[in-house]
Amino acid sequence: MVKNFPLRRTVSYSFVINAFFVSSSVMAAGTWYDARNDAMGGTGVASSTYGSAVLANPALMTKAQPDDNVSIIFPSAGVQITDKDKLVDKVDDISNTVDRYQDVIDNLTIFDYLSGAPQLRAAAGDMAGHLRDLRDNEAHANAAVSLAVTIPNETLPFAFVTKAYGTVEVRANVAQSDIDYLQGVADGAVFPVPGDQDRLRSSANGLAALVTDYGVAVAHEFSIAGHPVSIGVTPKVQKTWLYNYTDSLYDYDKSDINSSRYRTSDTGFNVDAGLATSFAENWTFGLTGQNLVSRDLDTKEVNGYRDTYQIRPLVTTGLAWNRGPFTATADVDLTQTKRFKSQDESQYAAVGGEYRVLDWLQLRAGYRADMKSTDENVFTAGFGLSPFSNRVHLDLAGSVGDNNTWGAMAQLGFNF
Repeated sequence: MVKNFPLRRTVSYSFVINAFFVSSSVMAAGTWYDARNDAMGGTGVASSTYGSAVLANPALMTKAQPDDNVSIIFPSAGVQITDKDKLVDKVDDISNTVDRYQDVIDNLTIFDYLSGAPQLRAAAGDMAGHLRDLRDNEAHANAAVSLAVTIPNETLPFAFVTKAYGTVEVRANVAQSDIDYLQGVADGAVFPVPGDQDRLRSSANGLAALVTDYGVAVAHEFSIAGHPVSIGVTPKVQKTWLYNYTDSLYDYDKSDINSSRYRTSDTGFNVDAGLATSFAENWTFGLTGQNLVSRDLDTKEVNGYRDTYQIRPLVTTGLAWNRGPFTATADVDLTQTKRFKSQDESQYAAVGGEYRVLDWLQLRAGYRADMKSTDENVFTAGFGLSPFSNRVHLDLAGSVGDNNTWGAMAQLGFNF
């Protein structure tokens, strides 16, 4: 008989822990979360405040007013997940089924075989059904956390920023031969014998990238033909960890998740840059380029499979209108968001708005669409609280879309 069949632990850890071990496809087009901007559809290239400009467009640091002081973001964080197959729920279902199968098969007696082992057949049938339901399922997640300190001044405002952002895609590769074997047990045509576990071929695949940036941003306002134009740059050290988790469902060990067998790392240099200018009355135009140095990073080869994580320039343009208590804004990506080579690209467009109800209360809403139809389109909303004469800022946001897509963002800031 087949003993020590650890599928329950395998599925639970490979599809839940792997989905979140990078602190958690669908994220704002950039490499950051800002709860105020994300509540407005994930915009920010032309509408960010001077304190969060280092995340979205460093040129906007020059927009600080004379009475603005040092701004600290500690922290800004967000996560967004698409689980269209409800993989997390299915993990719970199949865990119970596998427990039952294991209990039955571990306690089989000669009398059970003589009677046709009805309990074993029922348990195998349930397990085959759950594997059918799990076949080709996917889950995607992204997350980011940022810390920033911005020091405004009239000559050369600057900021220190640290960002960590990750993306992960997890897939269940259920082999038809496994289903056929279990269905054969359920039909009474196959009886488990020692060594059958070696015939099982189902696997779990997880691709993940975790990138950390450490940068110093500077900005300056120039006069071009009598028109003010601000330019900002953020040179940064970039550390990247790539994970290529590929293993048999049945041999999985949770301690291997962070094993050097699946992980590789790389350190390099990159730079972000931005431009911003005001024109007409109440209008601001912005343009940013993130990760202007292209890099191709290979994962480790595991079980014959290797992928390449692509870091490419992401150029986004934005337009914002401010008047009294209202802000309306829109961002459009001019280039595609690259991921692993095996994944499709995205290209986003977003719109949003803010209404400052009171000095200490702001309401926001927006919408973000993927023009490549790779990721789900989402509606966004949120609010901000700024008590104590705007010295403390708490911003919360959420997003929701089709196919069980949801997100949550939070940011805490201080002005001194």
